[in-house]
Amino acid sequence: MKTHPQTSRRLLLGGLALVLMGALAFVALRTGPLAPVKVQVTQVQKGRVTPEIFGIGQVEAQRSWLVGPTAAGRVLNVRVDVGQTVQPGQVLGEMDPVDLDQRLAALDASLARAQSAQLAAGAQVNDAQARRSLAAANLKRNEDLARQAFISAGALEARAQEVASASAGVAAAQANLGSSTQDIVRLRAERAALAQQRGNLKLVAPAAAVVTAREAEAGTTVVAGQAVLRLMDPATLWVKLRVDQGRSAGLAPGLTARITLRSRPAEILSGKVARVEVLADAVTEERLAMVAFDAPPAGTAVSASVGEMAEVTLQLPATAEHLLLPNAAVVQHEGKTGVWRLREGALEFAPVTLGVQGLDGRVQVLQGLSEGDTVVLYSQSALKPAARIALVEQLVPAKGAK
Repeated sequence: MKTHPQTSRRLLLGGLALVLMGALAFVALRTGPLAPVKVQVTQVQKGRVTPEIFGIGQVEAQRSWLVGPTAAGRVLNVRVDVGQTVQPGQVLGEMDPVDLDQRLAALDASLARAQSAQLAAGAQVNDAQARRSLAAANLKRNEDLARQAFISAGALEARAQEVASASAGVAAAQANLGSSTQDIVRLRAERAALAQQRGNLKLVAPAAAVVTAREAEAGTTVVAGQAVLRLMDPATLWVKLRVDQGRSAGLAPGLTARITLRSRPAEILSGKVARVEVLADAVTEERLAMVAFDAPPAGTAVSASVGEMAEVTLQLPATAEHLLLPNAAVVQHEGKTGVWRLREGALEFAPVTLGVQGLDGRVQVLQGLSEGDTVVLYSQSALKPAARIALVEQLVPAKGAK
């Protein structure tokens, strides 16, 4: 039997079309939009979460000082530079005394004059007392003579008047002595006040510290209270930590801290929360805490600078044993928080209630799952209920997908 050439050509084209359609179907089912989604799964297990609080802060000095004059004036000299260590009582600089030295010299002269006046008043008191003693002795002799009628009554009265006059002279001399004494007290007080004012012109270190800044140079005019030098105690460095309010549950004094300075990312320093500030930052919605180093950074292999950024991780107490799930398995679906669970080979969305999260990537599951449940950890693309899936051992999640 002989086949017509036209029929053979049609049969060949039909076969090729069937093969092509089969290939397209195979590609669509294996690698195309109808292909199963590759997923990596994990199981829900019980365990403990060690929650941690993470925050970023700045290194500050607990004890710092602004050294400056108590009155307006011109800076005469500054004797120390930034980075130098100073000791308590060390003179760091001086303000221009203007005419204070001359005024002190004038007060010294006035004080010497007052002391001379006091000596003269004392001599006058002695002279007046001697006159009174002589007048009293004369009066006594005249009284004896008057009793024997050797002198007249008028002569006796004259002697009595001499005694009264001498007593008044003693009182006047003593008043002059008291006045000169008060002048000396006043002049000494004025001199002490002026000397104190002169002493305040010296800028003195209040404690052992390091100079962190020179705010003014010689010749600069500053007002009262304006800083000329800034000092800080390097042994009192701590970190002013900022923690997001939404993740600050459990923040309290005494928590153990791991501190990493920005200048030394490989070094981990230990510390503790010294205090938690009562007032939070309402603008940035952050809580503030002060974290003290267990050992000052300056005493270790790491040196810290005031104002340097630091990353701080606070260790909270471990929770009770509960169901745990990798945080990467939690997704949002139709406005609900949950996970994709495999049950008898079928994929379903299970809403869950989550608890405490740890920085290790695990989170407590309070409701919605049971121990041993299999859930999707990563997926090649977005999932939906009853989607075809293919399990794989390891999967790198696609961007924007679980």
